[in-house]
Amino acid sequence: MKAIVFDRYGSARELQYREIEKPTATANELLVRVRASSVNPVDWKTRQGHLQLLSGFNFPKIVGSDISGVVIEVGREVTKFQPGDEIYTFLNPAAGGACAEYAAVPESAAAIKPQNITHVQAATVPIAGLTALQSLRDLGEIKSGSKVLINGASGGVGTFAVQIAKAMNAEITAVCSARNADLVNSLGADIVLDYAQIDFTKQTEKYDIILDAVSTKTFAECENVLRSEGVYISTLPKLDDFLPLLTSWLLPGKKAKLILANSNSSDLGTLRDLIEAGKVQPIIDRTYNLAEVSAAHEYSETGRAVGKIAIEIDS
Repeated sequence: MKAIVFDRYGSARELQYREIEKPTATANELLVRVRASSVNPVDWKTRQGHLQLLSGFNFPKIVGSDISGVVIEVGREVTKFQPGDEIYTFLNPAAGGACAEYAAVPESAAAIKPQNITHVQAATVPIAGLTALQSLRDLGEIKSGSKVLINGASGGVGTFAVQIAKAMNAEITAVCSARNADLVNSLGADIVLDYAQIDFTKQTEKYDIILDAVSTKTFAECENVLRSEGVYISTLPKLDDFLPLLTSWLLPGKKAKLILANSNSSDLGTLRDLIEAGKVQPIIDRTYNLAEVSAAHEYSETGRAVGKIAIEIDS
């Protein structure tokens, strides 16, 4: 099968489009014909070597995490899926495996994809959508009327977070660049702040939840604009956040939390329901084909993508 692999950690130039052996499904796995994937920052951070303690040195490695595709085989212990099912999921980012024509997927991590969107659209949902959902619902305990601030609202996680918070009847303040304000407003934000003009941590407004989807602020910077029981959630904490992350579990009051998204059938089903109900839609900046993943990584690394970067894998 064709895949995008790398033989050592480094820049996007290490990515190679070449033929490798097709995977096989174990007893509790699905063999999936991958139709599309997407690029997440964790994918190129893995490629750069920032997660070496988790990803190890067993090369070659197939890059990519998000998958939308068609089941072609099921393991003998699989009960929820059958050949022909259209599924979506994400693989362990440290292991990768998505940017390929075929992938082996654990049954417990997969769900039937939303029927009202394409494979390319569906492949942009799993990591970013689950990060947003699990941050707001599980870590932030969002409720109707919660005051939520989303930093990085025009990015992959941010665009999903705005829509999910809106679906949960929250009051949303979104932080992004001025050029993306109209988009973020259209997704459901009540207030949009231009980060180049306004530092939200210096304002008087206080929030129940701050989701820092781009990790540009620390808990210490955000603490003054959190309500007494408010929660700060980071996708990638800075060194200054580690002590608050530890003490938050022990002490009452304001909390600092870290989101590590978990791929599971139930939460992917929740996202599917929101998408099929028209409450959430994937926002795609650019679409590349499988042979162009290196260019897709380079674009993602600029930090300028609006919404998601999709990878279409040829039939």
